[in-house]
Amino acid sequence: MIGQPRHQGVQPAEPPSATVISAWPMWVLGGAFLVDAIDQNVVRGLIPQLKQYFGVGDLAIGVLMSAFVLVNGLVTLPAGYLADRWARTRAASFTIATWSVVSAACSLVPTFGMLVALRGVLGFGQGVTDPSVSSLVPDYYVLERRGRAFSVQQCLTFVGTGVGVLAGGLIGPAFGWRPALVVVSLPGLVVAVLVLRLREPRRGAADRVRAGAADQIELVDAGDPHSPLFEEGLSRFVRDLVIGLRRDVKVILAIPTLRFALAGVSAVLFVLTAVASWMTEFYQRQLGLNQAGATATFLVMVVVGGIPGVIVGGRVADRWASRIVGARVVIPGVALMVATTLFIISLARLPYAVCLPLQLVGFFFATSAIPALRAGLTDAVPSTVRGTGFGTFNLVSVMFGSAAAPLVTAFFSQRFGDNLRTAFLIELPFAYIGAALLIAARRHLEADTQRLLVVVAEAVQGNKVGN
Repeated sequence: MIGQPRHQGVQPAEPPSATVISAWPMWVLGGAFLVDAIDQNVVRGLIPQLKQYFGVGDLAIGVLMSAFVLVNGLVTLPAGYLADRWARTRAASFTIATWSVVSAACSLVPTFGMLVALRGVLGFGQGVTDPSVSSLVPDYYVLERRGRAFSVQQCLTFVGTGVGVLAGGLIGPAFGWRPALVVVSLPGLVVAVLVLRLREPRRGAADRVRAGAADQIELVDAGDPHSPLFEEGLSRFVRDLVIGLRRDVKVILAIPTLRFALAGVSAVLFVLTAVASWMTEFYQRQLGLNQAGATATFLVMVVVGGIPGVIVGGRVADRWASRIVGARVVIPGVALMVATTLFIISLARLPYAVCLPLQLVGFFFATSAIPALRAGLTDAVPSTVRGTGFGTFNLVSVMFGSAAAPLVTAFFSQRFGDNLRTAFLIELPFAYIGAALLIAARRHLEADTQRLLVVVAEAVQGNKVGN
């Protein structure tokens, strides 16, 4: 339904020039995802060194990569609840600094079990940071700029993925896996300081501007006083957390768009994580590349396919949001179907020169879906529960998607004689199911976004009457 206006009941005015926030916050917040991706993905570049040093196989490496994701999933929902009630820049800054120290500490472990345990702790950091950072974006930027803001965030995620794998692939063979873990922990300290220095927007600031309730996005200083986290004691805090979480999750799950998106993204993320976690090993085992060549190929995939993908995806998400009904979910769904098809074709025992271009284009389409999906989440969720919204999104995605993916791939690989091609072919078709669920959400996204705008408009009118 191209050409149909996206919002018919409430037509918010275009934001005035005074409301424009610079691109600096989106880049700083993207830096949090950058350093997280570096820390998380350095292990992918160190697989040969870790297997040799500890004498473990694919399944153990799968456990190592899944530990991070599993802890992330357990933490992210309560962290999202806190992000809706606490100073988000402070929470993110403290967490980034802490996980950088923990990442460096992983280089000191004497056993594989301790390495798994500490890498799992890193998942705690990302689980706290993601809801806080992601809920800040829609408060800094109005709906028409959110696709671009999330594309910067995800672009830096893929830069971090490439840097992490490259750092492991280059430092590991030359100096060992321990120095590699220390080196990749250092950028996090810089990003922690930059996040702390940001002036935080009031919750719902951009929504109020777009609805005409305010002339500019109100910012507060990082040094402004905030209520202590345990002001009334730990037991009261835990009780309020449980009650509040139950209430907020009920609100989230009552939004039809979110129900479809949660199911669809879980299936898609399972497949993407399953493939991405083992790509460098695939290039070595099935295509005959050495470790340096496999690392370089993965880096090319991220830089040439992933980064342009998220940039284009963000711009498409903003441009077509008002022209296609449900664009924020339809475009990602179609893009993911195309990506899955290209990856399946690339696994047909083709030479490297044919396989790589197919996967490059496939990776481009897959990554182009991410900014629109994250922007769509903010479009349909009230500002007061966006932290919980992202927490719920992450929890379901992790627990039913990405947490098990490295292990499942390792299982199928070992079952078929260390053949990752066969493992990938078994898993990839599930992405079609996830993409179809996203497309099915289109008929709900418009209604949910419209409902949110009506609520904001009614609040605006109530304020005017009261004055």
